[in-house]
Amino acid sequence: MAVVIDKLGEPRPRHPEKQNRPETPLLRKPDWLRVRAPGSPGYAATREIVKTHRLVTVCEEAACPNIGECWDKSHATFMILGEVCTRACAFCNVATGKPDALDPDEPARVGDAVAKMGLKHVVITSVDRDDLTDGGAGQFVGVIRAIRAASPGTTVEILTPDFMRKPLSAVEAVIDARPDVFNHNLETVPRLYLSIRPGARYYNSLRLLERVKERDPTQFTKSGVMVGLGESKEEVMQVMDDMRSAGVDFITIGQYLQPTRKHAAIDRFVHPDEFRGLEEIARAKGFLMVSASPLTRSSHHAGEDFARLQAARTAKDGRTKDAAA
Repeated sequence: MAVVIDKLGEPRPRHPEKQNRPETPLLRKPDWLRVRAPGSPGYAATREIVKTHRLVTVCEEAACPNIGECWDKSHATFMILGEVCTRACAFCNVATGKPDALDPDEPARVGDAVAKMGLKHVVITSVDRDDLTDGGAGQFVGVIRAIRAASPGTTVEILTPDFMRKPLSAVEAVIDARPDVFNHNLETVPRLYLSIRPGARYYNSLRLLERVKERDPTQFTKSGVMVGLGESKEEVMQVMDDMRSAGVDFITIGQYLQPTRKHAAIDRFVHPDEFRGLEEIARAKGFLMVSASPLTRSSHHAGEDFARLQAARTAKDGRTKDAAA
């Protein structure tokens, strides 16, 4: 479990908006959610590159349970636009507060790190920056360009904020930078938004994903939801339908894990058999790719999944041509 007060450096509240909340129950994790503590040579090497380039990773900030496995393979999800978010989602471990000014050197440092790590596929995410006129869209564009310049063979996946109340031109600029995968997570079902994701709006997020396909139909789109927050199976199925209506290619479904007792409580731990059932339903609804398991996260196995996503589209296109012949 992460702590509410960050003890690194000068003590500061990590989640000031949550400190006065009552503590939520802490459920014991089942065996299928237990992972080995990180500490391999590969993990240490990745950590050193991240520190040397003064980069922030969502792997650390969000207390991802897969950090040991991913960093051992030199896979890291870089978090741009600083480490402080302007939102206060009930599920998230990223610090909330007033962010620092943008770092103009950040795109170059990310590009250099990607090249040094020899990444074939990289995931770039960010905090929400409601304080910025463009929501941080320009920094996403700069990072994509820097990676392409420093490591031309690397495919780029972005996991963006919702750019709510930002100019349409900001979103279009990110789409036009042509990331290989445009990911934005819906996170949960519409009924739970006010308690779990109060600063966001479900249909605004859905519309963002739809806009990507409208502007560039060839761009892969991806979105994810957490389960174990109190949603019903029928509600998750409706989210799947909404995603398909917006043209989403790839859905991820994972177990919600409570960062601290001050965060939203876990309603239940979903059994792996239920995840397999959800995966079958999602495939039947027409997604090109589905990743559904207790430890599934947006960027977990992202490189391997991207290769499968490309293969699935090629196979689908081939079947379409055969049917038309």
